[in-house]
Amino acid sequence: MDGPDFDLVVAGAGGGLVAALRAAEHGSDVLVIDADEHFQRGNNTSMCTAMIPAAGTRWQRQAGVDDSPDQFLADIESKTAGTADRRLAGALTEASAPLVTWLADSQALDLELVTDFRYPGHSADRCHTIAGRHGSRLLKHLVERARAHPRIEVIAPMSLREVLTTDGRVSGIEIATPDGHHEQLATSSVLLATNGFGADRELVRRWIPEIAESHYHGGQFSRGDALRIGARLGADSAYLDAYQGHAALSSRSQTLVGWATVMHGGIIVNHDGRRFAPESTGYSEFAATLAAQPSGTGWIIIDEYIEALCSAFDDFRTVAASGSLIRAETTTELAQRLGVTPETLADELAAARRAAAGAEPDRQGRTDDRHPLSAPFIAIGITPALFHTQGGLVVDDHARVLAGGSPIPGLYASGGAAIGISGHGAGGYLAGNGLITAFGLAFLAAEHVTSTVTA
Repeated sequence: MDGPDFDLVVAGAGGGLVAALRAAEHGSDVLVIDADEHFQRGNNTSMCTAMIPAAGTRWQRQAGVDDSPDQFLADIESKTAGTADRRLAGALTEASAPLVTWLADSQALDLELVTDFRYPGHSADRCHTIAGRHGSRLLKHLVERARAHPRIEVIAPMSLREVLTTDGRVSGIEIATPDGHHEQLATSSVLLATNGFGADRELVRRWIPEIAESHYHGGQFSRGDALRIGARLGADSAYLDAYQGHAALSSRSQTLVGWATVMHGGIIVNHDGRRFAPESTGYSEFAATLAAQPSGTGWIIIDEYIEALCSAFDDFRTVAASGSLIRAETTTELAQRLGVTPETLADELAAARRAAAGAEPDRQGRTDDRHPLSAPFIAIGITPALFHTQGGLVVDDHARVLAGGSPIPGLYASGGAAIGISGHGAGGYLAGNGLITAFGLAFLAAEHVTSTVTA
């Protein structure tokens, strides 16, 4: 290999596109590859709710929201009970405002601050999103920007088979087409943005057995490629038991109902018509709680007021259009339609309404302010799901992959390919942790790549 074919190769056309766009903006020649020909509708970025948490932004200032990277970091530490990688979390919270500012100003992404509800664990309104609140729109925008950039080449389907090194430094890659044709290219920098291992059932059973038998709702090419490539290079890995679960996937449409239903005041009952846990703990940890119920499924119950609020989400409108919303004028009618004992459901709904109105403590210990449900009611069947894993290759605050605690020169990881900031298990996941590590680490990687290329 003589000179490099590309300054940076990005494996994974989801959040990795942020690195491609940022590096190209600084004058680097970038190749983006993805194993999935249909990545625009089949990867985790396209399937998310497009929530990018960022602290100390101009959108927050305009809305009168007082927030800072330190406050964001404190929320992460609180949600994870101090188990998250503080160094990495600190780097991402500091980079969060510059990241969303760059997305808006340089990449023409029309962002808005979510102020109509707040996800569990966030002490301030800091989730920035786009109209429709759906990742497919976000990804489409980034893909169009990347394909239009003269310094970026995007190829799919194309998989990364090996990262080649010379004297311990990245010197090239081996890529392959689905029919098995292999090719080697020279590059000094590679970003592994191939997501985690959620689609590899055996790895899931090994590391996160509590959710292994639940539905996997993520990219089918998230098979642990980064872990395998990194292992061959001696890379460190950690937090492999961490994941984002979700308890609000429509059983009928296999589309995300959304936790906004709960945060606005919805409750969740099992197939006996009983509530069984405080819904405000968070959608990630609630997935395993729901999976542990006798039937492994349940119902979200809302009313028309909440339905109207949640219609801001493309996903919720898709669920509604699928016929997944069961409507009833009374609790008795609702119980009959759900197949539960009317007295049981009426008792739970009445108690939840009294608690929401402040008349008595919530039976499940829920303490958030919420709208008291009133007839007519709406129920949506839900199933627990694994969305994506949150552990992976250990990286530093420049997104460089570490081996024995030291960087492998030229190798970077982001998103599910890298360790996240969710600590262990599912309980440390804050809404947006997936995108802030996917976009934030990609952004930090591009900054470091271009600083070394131009140095």
